[in-house]
Amino acid sequence: MNLEVRGVHFEVSDHIRDTIDKKLRRIDFAKDLIVDQLFTLTKMKNGYKVECTTNFRWGSSAHLRVDTVGLMEGLDILFDKLDQKIHKEKEKIQEHSSRSHEPAEE
Repeated sequence: MNLEVRGVHFEVSDHIRDTIDKKLRRIDFAKDLIVDQLFTLTKMKNGYKVECTTNFRWGSSAHLRVDTVGLMEGLDILFDKLDQKIHKEKEKIQEHSSRSHEPAEE
């Protein structure tokens, strides 16, 4: 899985990168499902915009966004959303593959 972290209007510190790496452990179960992830952290006038684009190996992608006052709070919320999205995508793929293996009705 390729990972990229970008900061807009501020420099992403090693502490922030380490925090993202630690939070990525929550989705270790899906490492083989994800091709790459791009995290964009934007400093706004009133807080932060935290975004994540995840590309799955079957061609679909998910873009999640959180607007928040605190960066760490935003990362927590984003990873909660990301965890739910990955579970939902995984269920869709498993459901689809189980249907394709069912015998055709006559």
